[in-house]
Amino acid sequence: MVETARPALDDPVAVRPGIRLRGLRKVFGSVVAVDGIDLDIADGEFFAVLGPSGSGKTTVLRMIAGFETPTSGVVELNGADATRVPPFRRDVNTVFQDYALFPHMTVEENVAYGLRVRKVAKPERARRVAEALDMVRLPDLGRRRPGELSGGQRQRIALARALVNRPRVLLLDEPLGALDLKLREQMQVELKAIQRQVGITFVFVTHDQDEALTLCDRLAVMRDGRIEQVGPAAEVYERPATQFVAEFVGTSNVLAGAVAARVLGSDAPASVRPEKIRVFPRGNVPEPDAREVRVDGVVEEIVYAGAATRVVTDIGDGVLMAALVLNVEAGGVSFTRGQPVTLGWAGAATRRVETPPEKEIR
Repeated sequence: MVETARPALDDPVAVRPGIRLRGLRKVFGSVVAVDGIDLDIADGEFFAVLGPSGSGKTTVLRMIAGFETPTSGVVELNGADATRVPPFRRDVNTVFQDYALFPHMTVEENVAYGLRVRKVAKPERARRVAEALDMVRLPDLGRRRPGELSGGQRQRIALARALVNRPRVLLLDEPLGALDLKLREQMQVELKAIQRQVGITFVFVTHDQDEALTLCDRLAVMRDGRIEQVGPAAEVYERPATQFVAEFVGTSNVLAGAVAARVLGSDAPASVRPEKIRVFPRGNVPEPDAREVRVDGVVEEIVYAGAATRVVTDIGDGVLMAALVLNVEAGGVSFTRGQPVTLGWAGAATRRVETPPEKEIR
């Protein structure tokens, strides 16, 4: 398949949205699952919706797909109001975590199913099925049944079945969650390559922060049915808008109140990522840069993790700070528990974060 040119996403607002959500709300009984969100996803974008269990991310996906009807608000697809349009009339396909393959059908029959429903002619159907299987690099497995495939192969077949209909939007509901770590990392690379190749909009729902950061052009972080922050992966990671985003997307040290005032000169909540922090043995500390933050502490815990070691330091007032130190020397870092140390980081690495109010019960 010839690679499709993708729109420039440097300024997603300037690109015509493939998906536009306005005031989207969904209530199940007394539970507000999605609480009035506004979101634009550009045509051709790889977009991730990230959040913990119960944050509303899958409900948003199901409303885009048409499997759930919003309590209020609007779903637009490619400029048209699709809020009340049934799923089979939306130019959208979905890949689920359990893949939902028909066990009694062969791989070819599974992939061709949507084309048969649409009454695509047999020669065209065969050509498009072969093209889809080649795209997911499984051209020789058409005669097998799902039970004869590995987890990774089933995931690819589910992807081929969704793509063979050539939808404008592909929704992926934690499709890699059932795979082991190594295979999941491999499939992340392949998913990104396939999305570039076909050039359609991918909306990927996950609770895995690393997965979202690896795959997406932009992401939305959800909490309690609301969007906490939207932006490019690097921006959300490096400049978290709220304490929740700082702590949920990757790992972050958050200082607030009296400790923040002592260390940073202000009691406003602020975060600093562990990899931004340097650790020095007390008494062997270089002269500080005028823009560098320094704080003394005592090593509380040392966690060896192969490429790096996590050094957890007690900086007083019951506050622990984690630093990630690369293991450039054989055997890792030389710090020990109980050792007095000094932590230092560039002032620019400190990010002010907001602490949002608790969700109201309405």
